[in-house]
Amino acid sequence: MCIFDSNPSFQPLINAALGLQRGSRAGAGTAEPCWARCCCCCWPWHGRPPRRAAGLRLSRSCWRCSAWRTPRPPPAHVKQPPQYMVDLFNAVANADGVTKNPDVLEGNTVRSFLDRTHGEKMRFLFVLSSVARNEKILTAELHLFRLWPRAAEGPRRHHFCQVSVYQILDESEPDSPEGQKLLATRLLSLQGSGWEVFAITQAVRDWTQDESSNRGLLVTVHGLGGSALEAPAVQFASSGDHHESKKPMLVLFTDDGRRGASLPMAGVPASQPRDFPAKLSGPRSARSLDRLQPCQRHPLSVDFEEIGWSGWIISPRGYNAYHCRGSCPFPLGENMRPTNHATVQSIINALKLSEGVSSPCCVPDKLHSINLLYFDDDENVVLKQYDDMVAGSCGCH
Repeated sequence: MCIFDSNPSFQPLINAALGLQRGSRAGAGTAEPCWARCCCCCWPWHGRPPRRAAGLRLSRSCWRCSAWRTPRPPPAHVKQPPQYMVDLFNAVANADGVTKNPDVLEGNTVRSFLDRTHGEKMRFLFVLSSVARNEKILTAELHLFRLWPRAAEGPRRHHFCQVSVYQILDESEPDSPEGQKLLATRLLSLQGSGWEVFAITQAVRDWTQDESSNRGLLVTVHGLGGSALEAPAVQFASSGDHHESKKPMLVLFTDDGRRGASLPMAGVPASQPRDFPAKLSGPRSARSLDRLQPCQRHPLSVDFEEIGWSGWIISPRGYNAYHCRGSCPFPLGENMRPTNHATVQSIINALKLSEGVSSPCCVPDKLHSINLLYFDDDENVVLKQYDDMVAGSCGCH
């Protein structure tokens, strides 16, 4: 019997999992995945499980599950990340995610949010519940895609317009002076198409401090001096009526103030079952030979698909983490980059002056960060820099 059937305490977890999956990138109406209707042993092989269940011990008896023997076909639709976020990742990092241009980003995190008004023109709402309280909002930008203007029946009396962005203070009277607060205004030509970006940093800071104050944004278009224009003079793509690539988007540049942010352990079992001990990397003779080699850096290819993270990590597909292997024999040379402590420990070990003191270990002494572009738990796309992901060099410590 599956542990979910035998233990009623797991029922809320199952319900949450089904809810997450129905609203996932596969799109509404997608049939339940096999892991949602069968025993938990299928999770590592069937789609992406809820990340909050990562700590569960996963069974290895999947051969008993018929769904594992007859997997469902992949979903017909997969949600695409905003092109702006993809381009930003490519500008910041190389194919392995290693930073190539550190001056592009402000802070260590970029978050994108899509409009939740579902088609209400010129009003926009972004849910910021995934922003942590300790994150410092450095810059907030409203990205709106401007549509090509419709052909005018006669000569235009105006060639420019004034676009203003307001923070809504009172939902019952958003058009009144008391119900709105001006955030940004700009003159635009009535000809042209493409993305327009407006800075709304102060409003987002208010929302993250008090979530209930987030009543959305209002965008207005007027002629010079506030005069009326022939409608529609300028139109922006809405979330309900236009292609995914043109949807209104809020982009936040933030910094969480922490070094070495922890990776979300999506679908990784907390521990390995005792019946399946980890396999050693090679025959005993090869391992003995490794101990005779001096401490040095070796390649370590990480494939996110193989470790079950490809369902939420967009880029990179994998990277070279490198690892350190080799011996730290006495006496330690400068080429082994020893610390002073390691040098003293090596002497104590060689002279056997203290029982139980081992020789220094070959470990990374310089670590580099990589950038990850991924979907968070709310399906928002995030670009984040994770420190200490690549062994830059090795030494005896």
